[in-house]
Amino acid sequence: MIRIFLLAFFWILSFSTFQILAQQKPSDIQFTRQAVKRIIFDEGQQIPLASLEPNAIVGMSAMHPDLSSDSSRLQVSLSKGLLQLKGKDEQSSRLWMSGFNPFACYSININDFLGKGYLGFEFADPMHKNRFQISIVGDNNQLNSVHVEIEREGKLLLDSNLIQAGKNKKLNGSKLILQMLGSGLVLYLQQEELPLVIAQLDYSNFLDLRDKKLIQSMQTALYSRLSQGEIQIEQAAMFLSSGMGLADIRAITYENGDPFIDQGRLWYTMTVRGRALPHHLQGVFSMNPSTFDIKFEGIIVFDRSDGILRNEVASHIFYDRKAAIWRGITTGFSAYANPQKEKKQLLAVESKKDPRFGYSIMQAEPFGQVGDIEDPHILYDEQAGKWRILTCENIQGYQAIMLESDVWNKQYKRIAGPVPHNSTGTSIQKIDGKLYCFSGSSAREIFIYSYPDLKEQGTLKMDLPPWDKEANTRTWPNVLQLPPGYPMKYIALMMDRFNYPGMKGPNWTYGALYLYYGY
Repeated sequence: MIRIFLLAFFWILSFSTFQILAQQKPSDIQFTRQAVKRIIFDEGQQIPLASLEPNAIVGMSAMHPDLSSDSSRLQVSLSKGLLQLKGKDEQSSRLWMSGFNPFACYSININDFLGKGYLGFEFADPMHKNRFQISIVGDNNQLNSVHVEIEREGKLLLDSNLIQAGKNKKLNGSKLILQMLGSGLVLYLQQEELPLVIAQLDYSNFLDLRDKKLIQSMQTALYSRLSQGEIQIEQAAMFLSSGMGLADIRAITYENGDPFIDQGRLWYTMTVRGRALPHHLQGVFSMNPSTFDIKFEGIIVFDRSDGILRNEVASHIFYDRKAAIWRGITTGFSAYANPQKEKKQLLAVESKKDPRFGYSIMQAEPFGQVGDIEDPHILYDEQAGKWRILTCENIQGYQAIMLESDVWNKQYKRIAGPVPHNSTGTSIQKIDGKLYCFSGSSAREIFIYSYPDLKEQGTLKMDLPPWDKEANTRTWPNVLQLPPGYPMKYIALMMDRFNYPGMKGPNWTYGALYLYYGY
């Protein structure tokens, strides 16, 4: 009996030792770059909201009525698949196009601009008490300026020209793209090359278009005014867009941190770039892990029950199976739109509706993590019976810390950190059954730390990282282990930090997406 016991003991000991030796450490994994792509207002990635298509209009006066007064209207006609606007003596038109969304993009495909005048968009309530109008000023296919008017409660607050680049650029055969970003905007003119930045503006101090009452009352009109001549338009559209740069890539998970795989696809939140903070949007994307078919699925904005919708970013969204609800933590960057009244902080977010598709709103509330803190990753540790958040706090620069609580959305206390290295894009992932912490940095390395005590465990091995000798290296690691059946065991989707050209002032407009397989 003793002999049998000893044999069993040594067999269990040997098996346990084999498991420990066979367990893969993240620092042993070699990541190899597979593909790279920058998505720049990709038409194939647009989510349509509304359009004005001249070649598909029957009953113009009902489909797209002119909201201008009868005495001053332009002559509007349809011919050869084009919308033709003719006028003189400052005649104008406001052709109804759609409802209004301050987080959407708006575009006009210009065939010809034969004359002198204005062309753009007007967002207004039915009584025109609250009105936001932005338009290009052209002269015979030449761009001269960008004009903006903002009116609140019947009082004109802004009447200004904004042109910053692109003056004298040709207008025929071009596309005007207006990227609305909650409290700011960027206006682009596109021809054969990259969309050119021609204007940008912060407007929330004049008229806060994130106000739910304004969103519900305002509508969008295609605005034009001519002193003489004719404008020909191929189409106009309103759509959700993946923008011109993507960052802050975070896998959507279950409450215990396991990757959320649905329809054979991984699901990610990514920051849709606009300009500086707070001009970004929380995008949702999906991808088949064995391909590089990134698909833009929707955007999420956040409601703190104070009448304003907010475009927070750098979120971690998870599906809590026990509560049967979508939850997450986001970073309150929208505070920068009103820094006198609001403070940057982490927010707990929740939604019964699946927020992955289309235009979604999640309820948000503060939970005590106020300050310069960002990039949160949350999970429920089943063994410890605790909720834990790995995040970055600006202590001496951004450094990773670990927070812990008995409840997912309150009473967190720090249990580890700060780590000695600069940190960004902090995440917790399970490698061969063991949890590890990952962090990008400014040190040209991706650091690996133990969980939950944040002891340094090495760095990630990767060929062709998403930076060059001079580029900023504070990327998001986003390492995942896949279930059996895929051609690779590990995957990482990262971004670079190359800003979009032509922006004025500070901006965070990176980047391209980089796919890595780990072996």
